[in-house]
Amino acid sequence: MSKRINITTGSPWEDKVGYSRAVQVGNIIEVSGTTATDKEGNIVGVNDLYLQTKTIIETVKNVLEDMGSSLKHVVRTRIYTTDISRWEEIGKAHGEFFSTIKPATAMVEISRLVNPDMLVEIEFTAITE
Repeated sequence: MSKRINITTGSPWEDKVGYSRAVQVGNIIEVSGTTATDKEGNIVGVNDLYLQTKTIIETVKNVLEDMGSSLKHVVRTRIYTTDISRWEEIGKAHGEFFSTIKPATAMVEISRLVNPDMLVEIEFTAITE
């Protein structure tokens, strides 16, 4: 069996809920659902789906690079939003990072996230070389 590596960020929620920011097994990296929050836990881009999406992808970019991977190794994204009618704002930010990488993806509307100011959450699957 491949070695399992859990990556944490030190968020108090990781221990309370029992999750890791990312888990690597073999050459597969699964990144937990990520929202647009800063290091102090404040929501970035309240009512701005484009900025929230961009912030999420930049956060995950840093996590992947710390793990020896990168956005170019993302093979799947799963996008959850509380307002699918504004999908183009999400798509614009996603496309700025992934227009040439083109991972498999899904975008679905959900009723809400943990905080009402959170409008989008994204999960990522990546590989290492």
